Amino acid sequence: MSESYVYYNGKVVKEDDVKISVRSKAFNYGLGVFEGIRAYWDDEKQQLYGFKLKEHYERLKQSAKTVNLDFDLTVDDLIQGTLDLLKANKCRTTTYVRPIVYNDAQDIGPTLDVKDVKVVIYTQPLNKYAGKPELSVGFSSWRRISNNQLPPRTKATAAYMNSALAALETKRAGFDEALFLTDGDHVCEGSGENIFMFKKGKLVTPPPADNILEGITRDLVMKLAKEDLGLEVEERSISRSELYAADEVFFSGTAMEVTPIVAVDHRVIGTGHQGKIFKDIKKLFFDLTVAKNPKYADSCTPVYETAKVGK
Repeated sequence: MSESYVYYNGKVVKEDDVKISVRSKAFNYGLGVFEGIRAYWDDEKQQLYGFKLKEHYERLKQSAKTVNLDFDLTVDDLIQGTLDLLKANKCRTTTYVRPIVYNDAQDIGPTLDVKDVKVVIYTQPLNKYAGKPELSVGFSSWRRISNNQLPPRTKATAAYMNSALAALETKRAGFDEALFLTDGDHVCEGSGENIFMFKKGKLVTPPPADNILEGITRDLVMKLAKEDLGLEVEERSISRSELYAADEVFFSGTAMEVTPIVAVDHRVIGTGHQGKIFKDIKKLFFDLTVAKNPKYADSCTPVYETAKVGK
């Protein structure tokens, strides 16, 4: 069996050599932040592309700063470490990359002032996260965390108990995924995805003020819609009932990619199948993840030094 490697505090090491104590604050209290990144495999070129590495690691650094988990590794260090790790693990399929920054201090108490900050990155193969091509979703009774509870703009490990509870509730109710409302009864996001609706010729998505994570895929979808499809894009609050009446609804996210929602709370959206706007965005998105769109070439970082030239 081949060995698995991780990136740990600036070096690629064997995964089995990294140990986290049961006393670690990260394990006991969830004192950490993380990112989710994809590396896309292009079989034609025999090349793996790290997707939006710079943007993800800039957000990781900002998340760490927000919760007082600053660390010395630079964005460039993290990018190079990720490329080295993907090569060490001989990744030749679409791969999920998980960087985590955590407080490894082992004294009792959920404090962030006593710091022993560690950085680890691991990889695993990941094709389609959603498990099906079209989703039926439902609103959870759990509300999304607010900015004065735990900053939703950070990908804090502790915050994902909120997401896990919502996902558990809605999946037990027969839905594929959860939707959150804010305390102000505005549509927020899924358990780990941003949401878009297309209605009356506009693409609409909730604003940062509605306690969303400002997703990197979300930003890309808005750019594609504006610049490549010529759509009007609006960031504004959305009511629950307004979502029911949308022409199209879809999720965006690193793991979820872009995935259509065809029913919300048992209400059929549009035709009950993915719509034209979604299909157009999906085509643009997946072409650029493997460097097929020169306009977005800087989104993709090749992992291997040489690759086949496509015919």
